[in-house]
Amino acid sequence: MANPWAGEVEVTLDGVGHRAKLTLGALAELEAELQAATMVDLVKRFEAGALSARDVLAVIVAGLRGCGWNGRATDLMTVEIGDSPFAAARLAGELIARAFALPVAGPGG
Repeated sequence: MANPWAGEVEVTLDGVGHRAKLTLGALAELEAELQAATMVDLVKRFEAGALSARDVLAVIVAGLRGCGWNGRATDLMTVEIGDSPFAAARLAGELIARAFALPVAGPGG
């Protein structure tokens, strides 16, 4: 089960849940894949809603790899991600948002 406090998102692939998180390494891979000059450019792209299906898939792959998945984008070409393409886009947005969210202090912290 994904831990949102650790920046994780639950990604369902063909009905099976997987943890995903954009670690620094996953973000570096994502920048290269999407040809973004900086992480800020990547965030701006998502905030502007200027996304392609390829962008969404790249974010999900990077997030899955950030939690140890060893697959590639081609492995997801025939997999149902969530319950629709819109669900996949929402998951990609959550991954980006959680990667750049400021930590929230817990009780007593």
